[in-house]
Amino acid sequence: MAEMAGGKGAGDLKLINIAGRRVSPLGIGTWNIGNEKTREQTEIDAISLGLNQGVQVIDTAEMYGHGKSELLVGKSIKNFSRENLFLISKVLPENASIDKLPKSLDKTLKRLDVDQIDLYLLHWQGSVPIEETVIAMEEMKKIGKIKSWGVSNFDTNDLKKLFQLPFGKNCAANQVKYNVTDRGIEYDLLPFMNKNNIPLIAYSPILKGNISDLNNEKREILEDISRNHQVSVFQILLAWTIREGNTISIPKSGDLKHMQDNVDALNITLSKTELSKIDSVFTKPQSKQKLALW
Repeated sequence: MAEMAGGKGAGDLKLINIAGRRVSPLGIGTWNIGNEKTREQTEIDAISLGLNQGVQVIDTAEMYGHGKSELLVGKSIKNFSRENLFLISKVLPENASIDKLPKSLDKTLKRLDVDQIDLYLLHWQGSVPIEETVIAMEEMKKIGKIKSWGVSNFDTNDLKKLFQLPFGKNCAANQVKYNVTDRGIEYDLLPFMNKNNIPLIAYSPILKGNISDLNNEKREILEDISRNHQVSVFQILLAWTIREGNTISIPKSGDLKHMQDNVDALNITLSKTELSKIDSVFTKPQSKQKLALW
């Protein structure tokens, strides 16, 4: 059976505490992974590469490819020790009721071919009252189908409302969009999460692999920093998201090169000067901003 080696990079940065576990700040995102049969083995090989180098967190969702992502993750992890993995999946808001959530979860477990998920997230808020979703999550935790539960795309007031509910403070994480151009959460959401020990799971950390929309000044600063470290701009973007040791970043990793680049980014330490240069063009929020989505 394959084992995680905890190889170069993956264990060198401070581990993140989440749901009673300590894991690498790099996770594996799986949005749009598993959709094409011709790419299946390439994507499995990429996930395996990450796991063999000490990455533990894999993030998926029932929405991704209508279950195809979960199926591919299941195939990717079958030869790895389950105790070394930290599996995250997400339930659609319309399936987050007391009646429907257990059924969605069972389908997810079947596709992943596991008995338990480490962290089950509400993908975003819908018409089902959050009170009902919390009750359903707690019941699934009680019977052992999930170890913990959390939320995704929740802003500050959403979390405050959640915390007022019975068992609401059992929320183990919040997954939101976070990168150099989407820093709005730094104004009040991230401070609230840090104060209440809620880990951030950052999606779209490397701008979905596209910097073409950045102006020349922003690109030049990122390119200059990347040259200093002899790495790619995208590795700098990833290193930036995990710079403070309270974030698990989940870039999509669909091929071997991207996966290796992501793992290698764990070895990058940005200097105070470099961080100041980034702040000078990607400014910190000075007021409340609408939560960035997708």
